[in-house]
Amino acid sequence: MPHELMQKDPDIDLVKAVGEGDAAALRRMVERKLPRVLSLARHVLGDAAEAEDVAQETFLRIWRHAPKWKPGQARFDTWMHRVTLNLCYDRLRKRRERPMALPPEQVDEGPLPDAHLLGQDSDERRMQAALQRIAPRQREAIVLVYYQDLSNRDAAEAMNITVEALESLLSRGRRSLQGLLQRDDEDLDKESDV
Repeated sequence: MPHELMQKDPDIDLVKAVGEGDAAALRRMVERKLPRVLSLARHVLGDAAEAEDVAQETFLRIWRHAPKWKPGQARFDTWMHRVTLNLCYDRLRKRRERPMALPPEQVDEGPLPDAHLLGQDSDERRMQAALQRIAPRQREAIVLVYYQDLSNRDAAEAMNITVEALESLLSRGRRSLQGLLQRDDEDLDKESDV
């Protein structure tokens, strides 16, 4: 099995070159992997600036750990997703633990007055807002499978759960999202009736 895994992993040569200190290989890896890392972190954290910080730390860890990378234990992409998720969880924990002298400013989550003029994709914004409101593990499963295009097996491995547990999270997450989006639609209908 490990030999088959090594053959399937398209990143082995690149990781080996990064592990040997090849800066050009690291640049190629960043070019290839950065969009996925940023997307994953943005979906989990809901904050583009924090996502960029997480991406930077992910690639620093890749640079540091590439010399010790052992092909065959897991696909490199799976490991990279796990690192990114762990960094996101660290930031989410720090958000909860941060003592505040003053209550946070209340943000109006309604649409911007000029949103319709800017042609912003309201469906995507609604989906992102709904994703931030579902359970974190459900969000993680949905992001890995639907936004990162990982197979159920690879997503389950990245989350350290069974495929069956992942499928359960996906099912509950889809139901949660559907319920939230339906409630949002009903609220919009009520607002337009007023």
